[in-house]
Amino acid sequence: MSANISELKEELTSLISAANDLDTLEAARVQALGKKGRITGLMKTLGGMDPEERKTTGQALNVLKDEIAALIEGQERALKKQEMEQRLASETLDVSLSPRPETKGKIHPISQTMEELQSIFASMGFSLAEGPDIEDDWHNFTALNFPPGHPAREMHDTFYLPDDPDEQGEAAKKLLRTHTSTVQIRAMQEQGVPIKIIVMGRTYRSDYDITHTPMFHQCEGLIIDKDIHMGHLKGCLMDFVRAYFEVEDLPIQFRPSYFPFTEPSAEMDIGCSRKGGGLKIGHGDDWLEILGCGMVHPNVIKNCGFDPDEYQGFAFGMGVERIAMLKYGIPDLRTFFESDNRWLSHYGFDPLDRPNRATG
Repeated sequence: MSANISELKEELTSLISAANDLDTLEAARVQALGKKGRITGLMKTLGGMDPEERKTTGQALNVLKDEIAALIEGQERALKKQEMEQRLASETLDVSLSPRPETKGKIHPISQTMEELQSIFASMGFSLAEGPDIEDDWHNFTALNFPPGHPAREMHDTFYLPDDPDEQGEAAKKLLRTHTSTVQIRAMQEQGVPIKIIVMGRTYRSDYDITHTPMFHQCEGLIIDKDIHMGHLKGCLMDFVRAYFEVEDLPIQFRPSYFPFTEPSAEMDIGCSRKGGGLKIGHGDDWLEILGCGMVHPNVIKNCGFDPDEYQGFAFGMGVERIAMLKYGIPDLRTFFESDNRWLSHYGFDPLDRPNRATG
């Protein structure tokens, strides 16, 4: 039997080595290891042998089976590598060819809007500031004058992360920032005052419907200096909305409001018309809320290490998606994040044909 096994090994080895494509190799595998294969057939004869011969022959057949399987695997790798080399040598791509029109990329409305905002505020002398998406409780709430027990701190509004067992206190309590105002705190601590910045980026809140998503984008502005008052705030925002909506005499009004980090606080409305069931921004008989703003609360200035009797400032904030929806007539906030190429083809912007961009 050992002589037969040795002869079978040589025969199968030659058969596998001679296989010059994957189909031929598969046929050799079936012939050797398949249900009706040569080695399988010999395995079936073990039952008729005496115990000692069965043990010796069974071990030899198992060794042969493993050797043949390894040989087949190695030959398969070599053939696949050869096939890939042949494809690489024969298949070419002319990267100089123009793309098909239907595959042309579009600028997403969020990217477009953020670029417009940055351009407009840069023309007013604002610089761009950035900060981390994962924040701590102090920067997100306490430094911004949110008192303990404030509803915004609740789990149903905020995405909290697991506590770090090696740390304690507010600095250890991590969360996904609920507003970009956290960057205002970091910027004041790092850059000092006076300061004039805008902040844009992702924010996160536990909400989802036609006007809310768990992740959205905000734009905020901050000015801290000496002798800053509400007149500066009004003039800055009036210039902004008229430049962004491209309505030179766009009506605006301010209504009293409340935010923990500003005092006094206000919401800014712009004029609009809703005749015929539509919405037209400009002169009309109605108002549309556009953003929140106010004078920076003295406690916030004090929390950053500065004297609120010497320095004052104003801040404002708006949702990037909201003002994009108003300007470009996008009805549903959720569609911004659905990765629908048809939607992007309709609402997206040609990279070489951009809408208005303010100049300094």
